[in-house]
Amino acid sequence: MPGLKHLAVIVLALTINLPALAGSDMEDKKESEMEVKQVVAVFYKALNAMFTGDLDPMKEIWSHADDVTYMGPDGSFQVGWDQVLANWQWQADKKLGGKVKPGEMTITAGQDIAIVNHYVTGENTPADGKSEKVSLRATLLFRKEDGKWKMLGLHSDTLPFLEKGMR
Repeated sequence: MPGLKHLAVIVLALTINLPALAGSDMEDKKESEMEVKQVVAVFYKALNAMFTGDLDPMKEIWSHADDVTYMGPDGSFQVGWDQVLANWQWQADKKLGGKVKPGEMTITAGQDIAIVNHYVTGENTPADGKSEKVSLRATLLFRKEDGKWKMLGLHSDTLPFLEKGMR
C-alpha cells in the first residue's frame, strides 16, 4: 500500500528532525530570556531616572496601548497608557531620589510575551531628606511590539510612604 509507505517515511522524517526542532525552540527561548533580561535593566535605568524627575526613559520603555496596567507601590490600579502615565508623572514630580535594583529574578519568556518575577531593593531619598528603604516583590509583564519588548504591566507590593498617593 503506497499510503502506508508514505506515512512511514513522514513519521521517520519527523522522528529524525524532532530533536533539531526542539533545540531550535530552546535556543529561541534562551534568546527571548536574554532579551527580556536586557529590557529589565533598561526599565530599572528608567525607573531610577524617574526618581530624579526625568520621565522620558519611562515613556520609552512602556507600551502606549489601552490594555497596559499598573499596580504600583502606592496601592492604586491604573489601566491604559493615559492613567499609567499620570501615575508615573505623579511619582516623577515627587522626585523620590535614591536608587533601586532588581534581585532574584525569574523570567518566563515566550516569543511575544514575558513575565518577570523578582525582588526590588534600594532606597528613596525624597526632597525632605528622610531616607526610605525599598524592599518589595514585583511582577513585570512585557510584550513584543514592532519587534521591541515593551512594558505591558507592573504589579508590586505597596510602600507605606507612597500608599495614599494616586487613589
